Amino acid sequence: MNPKKKPVTPVLLLLVLVFLIPVICTRALPGQTFETMKDTVKEKTLTNGMKFIVLERHEAPVVSFHIYADVGGAQEVYGITGISHLLEHMAFKGTKDVGTKDYNAEAAILDKMDALYDKLTLESLAIKPDKAKIDEMKKELDSLKKKAKELVISNDYINMMRQQGDSFINAFTNNDATQYVSSLPSNKLEFWMAMNSDRFFNPVFREFFTERDVVMEERRLGIETRPMGKLFEDFIATAFKAHPYRHGVIGHMSDLKRITRKDVKEYFKKNYSPSNLTAGVVGDVNAEEVFKMAELYFGRIPGGVKPEPIRTVEPEQWGERRVTVSARAQPTLIVGYHRPAVTHEDDTALEALANIMGQGRSSRLYERLVKEKRAAVAAYSFNGWPGDKYPNLIAFYTIPSKGHTSAECLELIESEIEKIKTEPVTTDELTKYKQTAKKRMIDRMKSNWLMAMQLTYSDVVLGDWRLLFDQLKDIDRLTADDIKTMAGKYLVMKHRTVGEIIPEETEDIKEKSK
Repeated sequence: MNPKKKPVTPVLLLLVLVFLIPVICTRALPGQTFETMKDTVKEKTLTNGMKFIVLERHEAPVVSFHIYADVGGAQEVYGITGISHLLEHMAFKGTKDVGTKDYNAEAAILDKMDALYDKLTLESLAIKPDKAKIDEMKKELDSLKKKAKELVISNDYINMMRQQGDSFINAFTNNDATQYVSSLPSNKLEFWMAMNSDRFFNPVFREFFTERDVVMEERRLGIETRPMGKLFEDFIATAFKAHPYRHGVIGHMSDLKRITRKDVKEYFKKNYSPSNLTAGVVGDVNAEEVFKMAELYFGRIPGGVKPEPIRTVEPEQWGERRVTVSARAQPTLIVGYHRPAVTHEDDTALEALANIMGQGRSSRLYERLVKEKRAAVAAYSFNGWPGDKYPNLIAFYTIPSKGHTSAECLELIESEIEKIKTEPVTTDELTKYKQTAKKRMIDRMKSNWLMAMQLTYSDVVLGDWRLLFDQLKDIDRLTADDIKTMAGKYLVMKHRTVGEIIPEETEDIKEKSK
């Protein structure tokens, strides 16, 4: 350190930040400020109800596409939990023209498989199932699967997209949505339009049983054989007693075993109507050309009624809830508090609260639990969990270190919560949060695909894509007292859920203790 160099005071740093952020935005996004970028965005809703949001960027000959289907785990009911994620898998299986050697022959076999599987399910659920009959039907089903597979061109859709330069073809499902992404050279705009409109116009849910087995294996590996997976699943089911956030995106195994191809087709018909789809297109394109092609290709998909919003609202929690998972693993602790949806006016302050409390090595929980007391090897907080479209949770997570307990860590977390309730956060903490939040916002806007994702998310979840560009103002308005108020308002013991892994004793330890 140079002894002649004066340290930058927090106040000076804040002033520098306030003046530099607009400059950073301009340099990060050549020729554009937030306001000019907002003015550049164009939108069009097709006659069938599907919306396209376009941001032109001509710095490089590439374009990113994002289709936001307003359906996720929260839209599922018992009996078909996990179906949104399964449908995402099926969306890559092609259409009547892509992925098949002979669609008519294949369709006939798929219909036979559906009918046979229905009979097999009914017999399996009978009070006195006929084992011989079940075995015979399983044998026939396996034979039909082999015949169907002979007509399939595996990964045809994905390979065609990659051959045309799609460097980012992917999809993901969460509690709030299912989203499909692609990045292509800009001269492949019409190719993307043709392929993706066909995907939603003429889907064929082939290789259904194969993909269903893949999803069941994901559940086994991600939840049933992992102590942390078990804890998260049981914790969420305990924190939410009514709202469908209480069941995970992966679904229950019994539901996955019994979901049928017919279920997927009906779910698709209900939730993938054009009025429930929003597309973001960002890159080297002409907006009017995008709209013209969108009407030609996506406009042919018949319109439908947008699904009814979820009726169930999570009721107020009347007292602390606790859940434990017994496993051969190190102790782990999660503490979650109910908070409102992302559209609530308190959201920005809650984001700041979570960040200051437990995000990063200089956060309060990390400093206190890991560095100072050495009571934990990890301490984090996360916000907007397990989704943010509906009321959700702000949560704190820690792994006690050897010789320390979850109870000790909980006591330390509680003390930090009480401290932030009574004392405003420091100028340094507030400045750091604002700087970090603004940088993260700017970095996301540099990326075409992240920008396309943010535009669709803001339009569907927040209600208007224009609100994306107002986040900077929300961050600027944030005060230390706002964060203190959030802690007192939401980090209330009777509204919290506590979950922990309690280590099981191994057989060797049990024997020695006798």
